[in-house]
Amino acid sequence: MTETQRTSFLSDLFNQAVAVADPMRCVPAALPPRPDGRVVVIGAGKASARMAEAVESVWGPCEGLVITRDGYGRPCQGIEIVEASHPVPDERGRTATTRILNLVEGLGEGDFVLALISGGGSALLVQPAGSITLQEKQQVNAALLSSGAPIDAMNKVRKHLSRVKGGQLAAAAHPAEMLSLMISDVPGDDPGAIASGPTVGDASAPVEAAAILNRWNIDVPASVKAVLSGSTGVIAPDARVLTRVENRVIAAPSQSLAAAAKVASDSGCQVRVLGDAIEGEARDVAGEQARLTLDIRSNLKAGDPPVLLLSGGECTVTRRGTGIGGPNAEFALALALALDGMPGITALAADTDGVDGAAEVAGAFIDPTTLARARALGLDPAAELAGNNSHSFFAALGDQLVTGPTLTNVNDFRAILISPET
Repeated sequence: MTETQRTSFLSDLFNQAVAVADPMRCVPAALPPRPDGRVVVIGAGKASARMAEAVESVWGPCEGLVITRDGYGRPCQGIEIVEASHPVPDERGRTATTRILNLVEGLGEGDFVLALISGGGSALLVQPAGSITLQEKQQVNAALLSSGAPIDAMNKVRKHLSRVKGGQLAAAAHPAEMLSLMISDVPGDDPGAIASGPTVGDASAPVEAAAILNRWNIDVPASVKAVLSGSTGVIAPDARVLTRVENRVIAAPSQSLAAAAKVASDSGCQVRVLGDAIEGEARDVAGEQARLTLDIRSNLKAGDPPVLLLSGGECTVTRRGTGIGGPNAEFALALALALDGMPGITALAADTDGVDGAAEVAGAFIDPTTLARARALGLDPAAELAGNNSHSFFAALGDQLVTGPTLTNVNDFRAILISPET
C-alpha cells in the first residue's frame, strides 16, 4: 500500500467504529414497546439528540427534553433539544437541567421515564450543589480537565458537587418507572461513570472527592469545601428511590473496536486489540505502544501480512504549556517522536465523538515522514509536545482528522498499521 492508501484504510476503520455506535442503529434495537400512559424522555450527552431522534423514529413524537453539545442537535418531532457548552458547563446547561428536574418531579407510579445518557453529559447536565455558583463549578471543572486526573476521579468529584449526578436525577423521578439507555465513553463501561451516573447510585463519600482535589492540587472555593465537608445528595446504590430504575449500556468501545478489527482482518491484516479501556497520560501510553510497535516491526519479513494494533479507552493530558491540543493529537505526536521516522508505520488517534479535547478536531495521522515534514516547516516536534500544542502541529502539516459532529461517543480510537515494506 502507498502512504495515502494506508491513511485511507485507517480512516475507513475509524468510520466503521463510529457507525456501529450510531444511535440510529443501537437505540431502536434496545427500545421496548412504547409504554401506556405518560412517557417523558430526558437525557444529556453528545449522543443524546441523535438518541432522541432514534427514539421518535420508533415511538413517534414524545414529550421531553435532552441537552447536547453545541452543534450536535438533531431535528425531533416532540422532544426538545437544547444545546449547551462542553467540556466546561454554562448557563444554558444549568437552565435546561432545571427544566428537566421540573419535568420529572411529581411523576407518579404509572408514568414512564426514558433517560438517554452518553458521554459529555457530565458537563451538559449541570446543577451545582449547596451554595456553589455556576462560575465556581466552571472553575473546578476546567481545573480537573487540565490536571491529568483520570476520568473516574473527575466523575467522583462531579457527583458530589452536583444535585443531579450520582443517581440524583433518577431519585427526582421516583416513583415513576425509568429505563436509562447509555452509550459508554468510559473505560470498563461502568454505568455509574457514564456522564457521572445521573441515574446510577454511588457508594463513595464526599471525603473521597475532597481527597481527589487535594491529590491533584486543585484549589477550590469555600463553597466547594463546605459541600464536601458534610453529606451530599449522592444516592446510595441500594436506596429505595432507585428500585424502579433499569440502566442498560447499549453501545460500548469494545463493540466499535471489534467492528474495526473485523474489517481489518477481512482485509488481510493480523489484528491485535490491546484493550478498549486503556487509561493514562497520553504521551506515556504512546511511548508504551511505540515500543511494542518497533518490536513487531523488527520481526516482520518481506511478504508478511501487515499487523494492526487497535486500542481504545480515555487518555488524559496534564497541561504544562499554553498550546492547543488534545489527548489523541498528543498521543499521535508523542508516538511520532518515539518511532522517529521508522518506515512502514502509519497511525491514527482520534476521538469517536469528533472532538479531541476542546477543539473541533477528531484527531491526527502520523507516518514515517511526519517529523521530517514538520522540521522542514521550521517546527520543533519535541517543543510542540512539551507545550501541549499538538493540534497546531498537525494543522500545519495538514494531517488532522476533522469529522464534524459524529453524533455518538464511544471514546478514543487508536490504530497503528505496521507493514513490512518500506
